[in-house]
Amino acid sequence: MMLRIQDLHVYYGGIHALDGISIEVEEGEIVTMIGANGAGKSTTIRSISGLVRPRSGNIEFEGKPIHTVPPHEIVRLGIGQSPEGRRVFSNMTVRENLELGAYTRHLHSPEVKADLENVFVQFPRLKERESQSAGTLSGGEQQMLAIGRALMARPRLLLLDEPSLGLAPFLVRSIFTIIREINARGVTVLLVEQNANQALKIANRGYVLETGRVLISDTAENLLQNDSVRKAYLGA
Repeated sequence: MMLRIQDLHVYYGGIHALDGISIEVEEGEIVTMIGANGAGKSTTIRSISGLVRPRSGNIEFEGKPIHTVPPHEIVRLGIGQSPEGRRVFSNMTVRENLELGAYTRHLHSPEVKADLENVFVQFPRLKERESQSAGTLSGGEQQMLAIGRALMARPRLLLLDEPSLGLAPFLVRSIFTIIREINARGVTVLLVEQNANQALKIANRGYVLETGRVLISDTAENLLQNDSVRKAYLGA
């Protein structure tokens, strides 16, 4: 098992944000978490990344507990994140943002240079804007940059938090195609996504979260056919 979360409880002050969540992700999978705003999806991602500390429960990555490990060390272990809202460094160039993603590695090593070129192959638009300030990019370009920056850490597990949020429909399709391609290259993906229909179409399995709990866990195919899921999240 690549990632195992067991009985995770997270609080923001007096708010019980995660109420005993348990989630598993196998190596090579795309697993998605869907649910309404406030369901606990982003909190789960932030807990895995070490940005939020659970009050109780366990998070294991490749068999090792990580719920007390500092965020930068979690990156070193092989977990990368593209955060909600992209959060690129607007005053830095596209190239500088990407290089920052490799901060745990030797920046001038041949491996990092090769990974940078691979990102430019994956996202040709970023190559065209290599010397441009990230703040001048479109929303879709910034999302590509956020994903590319996460890939520069060479993660084995990629955490994607709302990658299609605020994008035009044609860009949404492009982002989901890119996620599939990244997964096909051997990167396991845990995806939080408000576009539940698209997320379930590319995922192997899914979890439906509601008020900090796992409401339903099933294969993506079964969730697409589940009447309650269809009515609540798929617009059926």
